[in-house]
Amino acid sequence: MFNIYSRNAARTTALGPICVATAVNKMEEWDVEVIDENNLRWYGPKADLVGADHEFLQRLRPVDVVGFYGGLTSTIPRLYKIAHFYKTKGIPTIAGGQHFVGENIDEALSSSIDYVVRGEGEDSIKELLQALTGKRDFTEIKGIAYRKDGKTFLTPEREPITDFDRLPLPDFSLVRYAKMAVYPVERIRGCGMDCEFCTVKGKPRYASPERLLERISFLVETKDARKFFIVDDLFGQQREETIRFCNMLKDYQKEIGRRLGFGVQIRLDKAKDKELLSAMRGAGINFVAIGYESPIEKELKAMNKHLKPEEMLELTKIFRKFRFMVHGMFIFGYPMKEGVDFKMAAKERVAYFKDFIHKSKIDTVQVLLPVPLPGTELRDRLKKQNRIYPVQNVGWEYYDGNYPLFEPDDPMTAEEMQAASRGIMNGIYQFKNMFFVGLNILAFPYLVFFLHDIKTGWKKWFRPWRNYVVRFGGWITMKRWASEFKKDDFYQKLQQAKEHLKNQ
Repeated sequence: MFNIYSRNAARTTALGPICVATAVNKMEEWDVEVIDENNLRWYGPKADLVGADHEFLQRLRPVDVVGFYGGLTSTIPRLYKIAHFYKTKGIPTIAGGQHFVGENIDEALSSSIDYVVRGEGEDSIKELLQALTGKRDFTEIKGIAYRKDGKTFLTPEREPITDFDRLPLPDFSLVRYAKMAVYPVERIRGCGMDCEFCTVKGKPRYASPERLLERISFLVETKDARKFFIVDDLFGQQREETIRFCNMLKDYQKEIGRRLGFGVQIRLDKAKDKELLSAMRGAGINFVAIGYESPIEKELKAMNKHLKPEEMLELTKIFRKFRFMVHGMFIFGYPMKEGVDFKMAAKERVAYFKDFIHKSKIDTVQVLLPVPLPGTELRDRLKKQNRIYPVQNVGWEYYDGNYPLFEPDDPMTAEEMQAASRGIMNGIYQFKNMFFVGLNILAFPYLVFFLHDIKTGWKKWFRPWRNYVVRFGGWITMKRWASEFKKDDFYQKLQQAKEHLKNQ
C-alpha cells in the first residue's frame, strides 16, 4: 500500500532482516537471499499490481524455508498474503518483528505463519532452523512461538544480546534486485525514554565505536557506500563514546580522502551539548531527525516531554547554527490521558503547528497521526477506553500514521483530524517549490561568486536549493498519496468502525 514513506523506502532497506539473514548465511548448508519489496529495481521480478512476483522467484530459486519481517505493522496484511502463498506450497514460514506481541502472535499463527520469533532473531533463527532439520528439539529453543495440536506454545524468552562483537557484519549483498542509496547501520539497541507511543523499550545496549566504524568501513570498501543512516533510536545516549566515535569517523574520512554523509535520530535537548554537536559536524553528520511531537504545551506534557514550545524554538536555532539539516517529526491530535482538562478544535491546533514550523525554520517536516501500535502503553490505554477502531474495519495496513485509528478527543472528529494533518503537510510541500528551484539555480552565480567567497556562498545557496527540491518531491509524493486515497473506500470502513464501537 503506497504511503508517504514509499519514496524513501525505495532508497534503503530495513537493517533487521539483513542482520538475521547474515547470521543464517554463516551456517553450514544454508544459503540466504533477501527480497525487499519496497526497494525492488525495475529489473527485479515485479508483480503486476504490487510487490514481487513470488511465483517467478520460486521457479527461479526454490526455497526450503521463508522468513518475514514484521517490524512495520502497516506491512502485516501483505506479509500474511505472501506467507499464504508459501504455506500452500508446503514451505515452513517464520515471522519476527515488533508487531508480533500479545494476541498478535495467535493472529500470526492463524495466518499462514508456522513459527514466530519473539525479540531479537540472530540466535533464535539459527536454533529454529536446526530444529526444522531434526538437529535440535523445539522445546530447547528460546524466544519462539508455535502451534501444536491446536495449542499455542511460547518458549522461554531469550535474554537481549549484549555482546555485539560476536555477530557477523551485516551482509547487504544478500539483498537481491535492490539498489541502496542510504545504508542503515547501528551501534545501540534499546531506548530508556519509555515513551507511551513507542515500541522500543528497555535499557540501551551498546556496541563499541570501533564496531560501528568497522561496519561503515566495510560498506565503503565493498559497496562503495557514501550515505548512511544511524538507526539508533537516540543518537548520543552514551555521550563520551559517541564523541569518541565521531572523532574516529572524522579521522577515517581523512585517511580515505572521501567525505561521507550521515543522518541520525537525536533528542532536541542535545542542542545544549556544543561539544557533541561540533564532533558530529566534524564526522560528516549533516542530517538530524528530531521528534518534536507537538508545539502545544499540554500535549507535550501528556507525552512525557519536558520541553516548552519556546525552548524548542531556541534549541532548533542551535542545530541550524551548526548547519544541520533538521527534519521535524510531529504527532497531530495526541489523545489526552484521563483527568487532563484540555480541548482544542482542529483548526486552532493547525494554527499552532503552522506558526511553530514557520518560526523554527525546520528544513523538512513530517506530521503524522497517533498510531496505537501493538505492545505500546498508548494502545493499552485507548483499548481500555474502547476508543480503538476494530482491526476488521480499519486494518493493520492503515497503521502508518496517515489515517485515524481511534476516536479522537472532543471536539475533533476523526475526519477533521486527518484533514488537518494533511493540510499542514500540503502547506509545506507545494508545487510552487519547483519555481523556487529554478530561481535558486539562476541566482547561483550571484550568490556564490559575487556576494561571498565560494565556500561561504555555496553554504548559503545550497540549503534553500536543497529544501525546495525536497519539498517539490514531497508535493509529488503527497499528490500520489491523495490519488491512492481516492481509490480506497477508507471513509466507508471508518463509518463501519464507528458503528462497531457504539455497539460494544
